[in-house]
Amino acid sequence: MVSLDKITKNGKAIFLAYDQGLELGPDDVGQIAIDPNFILQIAEQGGYNGIILQKGIAEKYYSKEKYQVPLILKLNGKTELSSGDPISRQVCSVKEALSLGAAAVGYTIYIGSEHESIMMAEFGKIVEQARPLKLPVIAWCYPRGKSINNTAEAAPDNVIYAARVGLELGADIVKIKYCGSQSCFARAVKAAGKTKVMMAGGPKVNEKKFLERVRNVMAAGAIGIVAGRNVWLDKEPLKITEEIKKIVFN
Repeated sequence: MVSLDKITKNGKAIFLAYDQGLELGPDDVGQIAIDPNFILQIAEQGGYNGIILQKGIAEKYYSKEKYQVPLILKLNGKTELSSGDPISRQVCSVKEALSLGAAAVGYTIYIGSEHESIMMAEFGKIVEQARPLKLPVIAWCYPRGKSINNTAEAAPDNVIYAARVGLELGADIVKIKYCGSQSCFARAVKAAGKTKVMMAGGPKVNEKKFLERVRNVMAAGAIGIVAGRNVWLDKEPLKITEEIKKIVFN
C-alpha cells in the first residue's frame, strides 16, 4: 500500500476542503471565504494535514515554498448548474497535479448515477498512474442519482456501500458521508477494509452537532475528517479547528 505519512500524523488526519466554489458556486462559499488566501491561512495556521484545491486555485495561490500544509489536488469536478444524473469528469492529470506540488490526489465518484461506470473507469486510470509515483489517491464516494433521493444519500446502507466501493476500486482513503450514528459508521469502516475512511464535513451545522459527529466517526474507526464549510464559515475557524484536533488526535 502507498504510504500516507505525508498527509497524516500518527495515522490520523484533518483535511481542509476548498473545492466548493466549483461544485456549489460562489454563493455557497460566502463573502469572506471567497478569497483563497483566507482559506490557505486557516490551513497553515490550523496545522491541517492537507488542503484540498482544484488546479486553478493551486496554480495561482499555492506553493510548497510558501505553505507547509500539503496539497491534495482534486482531479475532477462539476458545477451545480447541470441537470440529470451527476457526472464529474477529470479536469486535471496526475502528472499536472504532481507538477503543482500535490502530495495526494482526489476524485469524486457518484455511485448510483447512470454515469458511474465512466467515473469508475477514470478513477481506475488515476490509480494506475499514481501508483508508480507513490502518490496517495483519495476517493470522494457519494451515493447520488435519480434512483437515490436526497435523504437516501446518507442512508446507512448506501454509505456503507460507498465505503466498500472505495476499497474495491483501489482507493487509499475513501471520503464518505456521515450516516447518522457511530454504529453505522463502524460498519462502513469495516466494509472499507484496509482502505482508510474519513468523514465528509458536509453543509454548515451548529458546532455542537458537528463535533458530536466527529467524536462518533473517530470512535467508529475513521482516521479523521475532511471539513470545509463547518470550519471556514465558522465565526472562529481556528478555534473550531482546535476542537476538531483534540478529538481526532487525542
